[in-house]
Amino acid sequence: MLFDCDTGIDDALTLLYLASLVRAGEAELAGVGTVHGNIDPLTGALNTLRVLEAAGLEAGEKGVPVAVGAARPMAQDVHYALDWHGRDGLGDTDLPEPAGRPAAGSAAAQIVRLARERPGELTLLATGPLTNLGAALLLDEELPSLVREVVVMGGAFGHPGNITTHAEANIWHDPEAADLVFAADWPVVLVPLDATHPTAVHDGWLDRLAAHDSSVARFATRILEFYADAYTPTLRRRGAVIHDALAAMLAVDPRLGEYVQRPVRVELRGELTRGTTVWDARSLPADDTRRPVKVAVGSDVEAFQERLLAAVLSL
Repeated sequence: MLFDCDTGIDDALTLLYLASLVRAGEAELAGVGTVHGNIDPLTGALNTLRVLEAAGLEAGEKGVPVAVGAARPMAQDVHYALDWHGRDGLGDTDLPEPAGRPAAGSAAAQIVRLARERPGELTLLATGPLTNLGAALLLDEELPSLVREVVVMGGAFGHPGNITTHAEANIWHDPEAADLVFAADWPVVLVPLDATHPTAVHDGWLDRLAAHDSSVARFATRILEFYADAYTPTLRRRGAVIHDALAAMLAVDPRLGEYVQRPVRVELRGELTRGTTVWDARSLPADDTRRPVKVAVGSDVEAFQERLLAAVLSL
Protein backbone atom coordinates (compact mmCIF):
# COMPACT_ATOMS: atom_id res chain seq x y z
CA MET A 1 0.00 0.00 0.00
CA LEU A 2 1.10 3.55 -0.79
CA PHE A 3 -0.59 6.05 1.54
CA ASP A 4 -1.23 9.67 0.54
CA CYS A 5 -2.50 11.81 3.43
CA ASP A 6 -2.59 15.16 5.23
CA THR A 7 -1.68 13.85 8.64
CA GLY A 8 -4.13 15.23 11.09
CA ILE A 9 -5.94 13.24 13.76
CA ASP A 10 -7.96 10.76 11.71
CA ASP A 11 -4.97 10.20 9.39
CA ALA A 12 -2.90 9.43 12.51
CA LEU A 13 -5.43 6.80 13.64
CA THR A 14 -5.31 5.37 10.12
CA LEU A 15 -1.51 5.17 10.27
CA LEU A 16 -1.85 3.24 13.54
CA TYR A 17 -4.29 0.84 11.88
CA LEU A 18 -1.93 0.32 8.93
CA ALA A 19 1.04 -0.10 11.27
CA SER A 20 -0.81 -2.87 13.09
CA LEU A 21 -1.26 -4.71 9.78
CA VAL A 22 2.40 -4.23 8.88
CA ARG A 23 3.56 -5.52 12.25
CA ALA A 24 1.24 -8.53 11.90
CA GLY A 25 2.66 -9.29 8.44
CA GLU A 26 -0.71 -8.66 6.78
CA ALA A 27 0.26 -5.63 4.68
CA GLU A 28 3.28 -3.76 3.36
CA LEU A 29 3.49 0.02 3.55
CA ALA A 30 5.60 0.93 0.53
CA GLY A 31 5.62 4.65 1.28
CA VAL A 32 3.68 7.67 2.47
CA GLY A 33 3.21 11.04 0.77
CA THR A 34 1.79 14.13 2.41
CA VAL A 35 -0.27 16.97 1.01
CA HIS A 36 -1.80 20.28 2.09
CA GLY A 37 -5.17 19.91 3.79
CA ASN A 38 -5.53 19.45 7.53
CA ILE A 39 -2.06 20.98 7.89
CA ASP A 40 0.84 21.97 5.64
CA PRO A 41 2.62 18.99 4.02
CA LEU A 42 5.95 19.35 5.85
CA THR A 43 4.22 19.35 9.23
CA GLY A 44 2.14 16.43 7.95
CA ALA A 45 5.29 14.51 7.02
CA LEU A 46 6.84 15.08 10.44
CA ASN A 47 3.56 13.97 12.04
CA THR A 48 3.60 10.84 9.88
CA LEU A 49 7.12 10.02 11.01
CA ARG A 50 6.12 10.60 14.65
CA VAL A 51 3.12 8.26 14.40
CA LEU A 52 4.96 5.49 12.56
CA GLU A 53 7.80 5.63 15.07
CA ALA A 54 5.34 5.58 17.97
CA ALA A 55 3.79 2.47 16.42
CA GLY A 56 7.15 0.72 16.31
CA LEU A 57 7.92 1.05 12.61
CA GLU A 58 11.11 2.43 11.16
CA ALA A 59 10.36 5.43 9.00
CA GLY A 60 12.43 7.85 6.99
CA GLU A 61 15.83 7.03 5.55
CA LYS A 62 16.00 3.49 7.00
CA GLY A 63 12.35 2.52 6.88
CA VAL A 64 9.06 3.59 5.31
CA PRO A 65 9.83 6.59 3.05
CA VAL A 66 7.72 9.67 3.80
CA ALA A 67 7.75 12.22 0.97
CA VAL A 68 6.53 15.81 1.25
CA GLY A 69 3.95 16.64 -1.40
CA ALA A 70 2.00 19.55 -2.82
CA ALA A 71 1.84 22.64 -0.62
CA ARG A 72 -1.17 24.13 -2.39
CA PRO A 73 -4.04 23.15 -4.69
CA MET A 74 -3.89 23.33 -8.47
CA ALA A 75 -6.20 26.31 -8.95
CA GLN A 76 -7.17 28.01 -5.68
CA ASP A 77 -5.76 29.28 -2.41
CA VAL A 78 -4.64 26.85 0.27
CA HIS A 79 -6.72 26.33 3.43
CA TYR A 80 -6.03 24.29 6.58
CA ALA A 81 -8.30 22.65 9.17
CA LEU A 82 -6.60 23.85 12.35
CA ASP A 83 -9.88 24.12 14.27
CA TRP A 84 -10.41 20.38 13.78
CA HIS A 85 -6.84 19.11 14.10
CA GLY A 86 -4.92 21.76 16.03
CA ARG A 87 -2.16 24.08 14.91
CA ASP A 88 0.27 21.11 14.89
CA GLY A 89 -2.21 18.75 13.19
CA LEU A 90 -2.22 16.39 16.18
CA GLY A 91 -4.48 18.14 18.63
CA ASP A 92 -1.91 20.66 19.89
CA THR A 93 0.10 17.89 21.56
CA ASP A 94 3.43 19.51 20.58
CA LEU A 95 5.25 16.20 20.25
CA PRO A 96 9.06 16.09 19.99
CA GLU A 97 10.84 15.93 16.65
CA PRO A 98 10.80 12.48 15.03
CA ALA A 99 14.01 10.51 14.66
CA GLY A 100 13.55 10.07 10.91
CA ARG A 101 13.47 12.75 8.23
CA PRO A 102 11.33 13.13 5.10
CA ALA A 103 12.56 11.48 1.92
CA ALA A 104 14.07 13.42 -0.96
CA GLY A 105 11.78 14.15 -3.89
CA SER A 106 8.11 14.98 -4.11
CA ALA A 107 5.19 12.77 -3.14
CA ALA A 108 3.90 12.84 -6.73
CA ALA A 109 7.27 11.64 -8.03
CA GLN A 110 7.27 8.91 -5.37
CA ILE A 111 3.89 7.66 -6.61
CA VAL A 112 5.22 7.39 -10.16
CA ARG A 113 8.51 5.79 -9.09
CA LEU A 114 6.92 3.13 -6.88
CA ALA A 115 4.24 2.35 -9.47
CA ARG A 116 6.97 1.89 -12.09
CA GLU A 117 9.00 -0.32 -9.76
CA ARG A 118 6.00 -2.47 -8.79
CA PRO A 119 3.53 -2.40 -11.69
CA GLY A 120 0.11 -3.80 -10.84
CA GLU A 121 0.94 -4.27 -7.16
CA LEU A 122 0.16 -0.99 -5.41
CA THR A 123 -3.06 0.02 -3.74
CA LEU A 124 -2.96 3.81 -3.59
CA LEU A 125 -4.88 4.98 -0.51
CA ALA A 126 -5.60 8.73 -0.47
CA THR A 127 -7.19 10.39 2.56
CA GLY A 128 -6.37 14.05 1.88
CA PRO A 129 -6.81 16.43 -1.05
CA LEU A 130 -5.88 14.69 -4.30
CA THR A 131 -3.24 17.14 -5.53
CA ASN A 132 -0.40 14.62 -5.42
CA LEU A 133 -2.42 12.04 -7.36
CA GLY A 134 -3.46 14.62 -9.93
CA ALA A 135 0.15 15.74 -10.36
CA ALA A 136 1.31 12.12 -10.69
CA LEU A 137 -1.23 11.57 -13.47
CA LEU A 138 0.21 14.58 -15.29
CA LEU A 139 3.78 13.31 -14.76
CA ASP A 140 3.10 9.85 -16.23
CA GLU A 141 0.21 9.23 -18.59
CA GLU A 142 0.68 5.46 -18.16
CA LEU A 143 0.17 5.62 -14.37
CA PRO A 144 -3.44 4.32 -14.42
CA SER A 145 -2.27 1.06 -15.98
CA LEU A 146 0.43 0.61 -13.32
CA VAL A 147 -1.69 0.93 -10.16
CA ARG A 148 -3.75 -1.96 -8.83
CA GLU A 149 -6.43 0.18 -7.19
CA VAL A 150 -7.05 3.70 -5.88
CA VAL A 151 -9.06 4.10 -2.66
CA VAL A 152 -10.12 7.66 -1.83
CA MET A 153 -11.74 9.08 1.29
CA GLY A 154 -13.76 11.99 0.02
CA GLY A 155 -16.96 13.37 -1.39
CA ALA A 156 -20.58 13.47 -0.34
CA PHE A 157 -23.71 12.47 -2.23
CA GLY A 158 -26.81 12.03 -0.06
CA HIS A 159 -24.98 13.37 2.99
CA PRO A 160 -24.42 17.13 3.51
CA GLY A 161 -20.95 18.48 2.92
CA ASN A 162 -18.64 19.17 5.84
CA ILE A 163 -16.97 22.33 4.53
CA THR A 164 -19.80 23.82 2.46
CA THR A 165 -23.43 22.78 2.16
CA HIS A 166 -22.56 20.26 -0.56
CA ALA A 167 -18.77 19.81 -0.63
CA GLU A 168 -16.62 17.48 1.47
CA ALA A 169 -13.27 18.84 2.62
CA ASN A 170 -10.80 16.62 0.73
CA ILE A 171 -12.52 17.26 -2.61
CA TRP A 172 -13.19 20.96 -1.90
CA HIS A 173 -9.51 21.58 -1.08
CA ASP A 174 -8.57 20.71 -4.70
CA PRO A 175 -11.55 20.08 -7.00
CA GLU A 176 -9.44 20.10 -10.18
CA ALA A 177 -7.14 17.37 -8.92
CA ALA A 178 -10.08 15.28 -7.70
CA ASP A 179 -11.75 15.47 -11.10
CA LEU A 180 -8.52 14.33 -12.76
CA VAL A 181 -8.46 11.29 -10.47
CA PHE A 182 -12.10 10.36 -11.17
CA ALA A 183 -11.62 10.85 -14.91
CA ALA A 184 -8.57 8.57 -15.14
CA ASP A 185 -8.93 5.00 -16.40
CA TRP A 186 -8.03 3.16 -13.19
CA PRO A 187 -10.15 1.33 -10.62
CA VAL A 188 -11.30 3.83 -7.97
CA VAL A 189 -13.13 3.12 -4.73
CA LEU A 190 -14.60 6.28 -3.20
CA VAL A 191 -15.50 6.37 0.50
CA PRO A 192 -17.65 9.48 1.04
CA LEU A 193 -19.27 11.05 4.10
CA ASP A 194 -22.36 8.92 3.38
CA ALA A 195 -20.33 5.89 4.53
CA THR A 196 -18.00 7.46 7.10
CA HIS A 197 -20.38 9.51 9.25
CA PRO A 198 -22.43 6.51 10.47
CA THR A 199 -19.20 5.00 11.87
CA ALA A 200 -18.76 7.75 14.50
CA VAL A 201 -17.30 6.48 17.78
CA HIS A 202 -18.74 7.71 21.06
CA ASP A 203 -18.12 7.58 24.81
CA GLY A 204 -18.07 3.80 25.19
CA TRP A 205 -15.44 3.30 22.47
CA LEU A 206 -13.37 6.24 23.65
CA ASP A 207 -13.50 5.00 27.25
CA ARG A 208 -12.32 1.52 26.23
CA LEU A 209 -9.37 3.10 24.42
CA ALA A 210 -8.54 5.34 27.38
CA ALA A 211 -8.60 2.38 29.78
CA HIS A 212 -5.67 0.73 27.98
CA ASP A 213 -2.33 1.77 29.46
CA SER A 214 0.08 1.59 26.53
CA SER A 215 2.00 4.49 25.04
CA VAL A 216 0.13 4.17 21.71
CA ALA A 217 -3.28 4.05 23.41
CA ARG A 218 -2.38 7.08 25.51
CA PHE A 219 -1.28 8.95 22.37
CA ALA A 220 -4.49 8.02 20.52
CA THR A 221 -6.62 9.05 23.51
CA ARG A 222 -4.83 12.37 23.78
CA ILE A 223 -5.30 13.39 20.15
CA LEU A 224 -8.89 12.14 20.10
CA GLU A 225 -9.76 14.38 23.04
CA PHE A 226 -9.13 17.40 20.80
CA TYR A 227 -11.00 15.81 17.88
CA ALA A 228 -14.01 14.87 20.03
CA ASP A 229 -14.20 18.42 21.39
CA ALA A 230 -14.35 19.67 17.79
CA TYR A 231 -16.92 17.06 16.74
CA THR A 232 -19.34 17.20 19.68
CA PRO A 233 -21.40 20.18 18.36
CA THR A 234 -21.88 18.38 15.02
CA LEU A 235 -22.69 14.96 16.50
CA ARG A 236 -24.68 16.49 19.41
CA ARG A 237 -23.00 14.04 21.76
CA ARG A 238 -19.40 13.36 22.59
CA GLY A 239 -17.67 11.44 19.82
CA ALA A 240 -15.67 11.66 16.61
CA VAL A 241 -15.76 10.41 13.04
CA ILE A 242 -12.52 8.68 12.08
CA HIS A 243 -13.21 9.00 8.36
CA ASP A 244 -9.86 7.94 6.94
CA ALA A 245 -9.65 4.67 8.83
CA LEU A 246 -12.80 3.39 7.11
CA ALA A 247 -11.22 3.97 3.70
CA ALA A 248 -8.13 2.05 4.81
CA MET A 249 -10.19 -0.81 6.19
CA LEU A 250 -12.27 -1.10 3.02
CA ALA A 251 -9.04 -1.14 1.00
CA VAL A 252 -7.92 -4.13 3.06
CA ASP A 253 -11.31 -5.89 3.36
CA PRO A 254 -13.85 -4.61 0.81
CA ARG A 255 -16.44 -7.08 2.15
CA LEU A 256 -17.11 -4.68 5.03
CA GLY A 257 -18.70 -2.18 2.65
CA GLU A 258 -21.83 -1.72 0.57
CA TYR A 259 -21.29 -0.12 -2.84
CA VAL A 260 -22.86 1.32 -5.96
CA GLN A 261 -21.10 1.85 -9.29
CA ARG A 262 -21.42 5.29 -10.86
CA PRO A 263 -19.21 7.65 -12.89
CA VAL A 264 -18.31 10.59 -10.65
CA ARG A 265 -17.64 14.20 -11.56
CA VAL A 266 -16.60 17.20 -9.50
CA GLU A 267 -18.32 20.57 -9.85
CA LEU A 268 -15.59 23.08 -10.72
CA ARG A 269 -17.48 26.30 -11.41
CA GLY A 270 -20.59 26.56 -9.25
CA GLU A 271 -20.73 29.63 -7.03
CA LEU A 272 -22.38 27.64 -4.23
CA THR A 273 -21.42 24.10 -5.25
CA ARG A 274 -17.73 24.13 -6.22
CA GLY A 275 -16.08 20.95 -4.96
CA THR A 276 -19.30 18.92 -4.89
CA THR A 277 -19.09 15.30 -6.07
CA VAL A 278 -21.84 14.55 -8.59
CA TRP A 279 -23.23 11.25 -9.82
CA ASP A 280 -26.25 10.37 -11.93
CA ALA A 281 -28.45 8.55 -9.40
CA ARG A 282 -31.47 8.27 -11.67
CA SER A 283 -32.91 4.81 -12.25
CA LEU A 284 -31.92 5.20 -15.91
CA PRO A 285 -28.63 7.15 -15.79
CA ALA A 286 -27.31 8.80 -18.93
CA ASP A 287 -24.52 7.17 -20.89
CA ASP A 288 -21.11 8.29 -19.68
CA THR A 289 -17.64 7.90 -21.13
CA ARG A 290 -16.03 7.83 -17.69
CA ARG A 291 -15.12 4.60 -15.98
CA PRO A 292 -17.56 3.96 -13.10
CA VAL A 293 -16.31 4.59 -9.57
CA LYS A 294 -17.12 2.06 -6.86
CA VAL A 295 -18.76 4.28 -4.24
CA ALA A 296 -19.18 3.04 -0.67
CA VAL A 297 -22.67 3.85 0.61
CA GLY A 298 -22.47 1.93 3.90
CA SER A 299 -20.38 -0.43 5.99
CA ASP A 300 -20.47 -2.90 8.87
CA VAL A 301 -20.15 -0.23 11.55
CA GLU A 302 -19.61 -2.55 14.51
CA ALA A 303 -16.89 -4.53 12.69
CA PHE A 304 -15.14 -1.30 11.72
CA GLN A 305 -15.16 0.07 15.25
CA GLU A 306 -13.99 -3.18 16.84
CA ARG A 307 -11.22 -3.77 14.31
CA LEU A 308 -9.92 -0.23 14.66
CA LEU A 309 -9.86 -0.42 18.45
CA ALA A 310 -8.17 -3.84 18.37
CA ALA A 311 -5.55 -2.51 15.93
CA VAL A 312 -4.64 0.45 18.15
CA LEU A 313 -4.55 -1.71 21.29
CA SER A 314 -2.29 -4.25 19.58
CA LEU A 315 0.57 -1.79 19.25
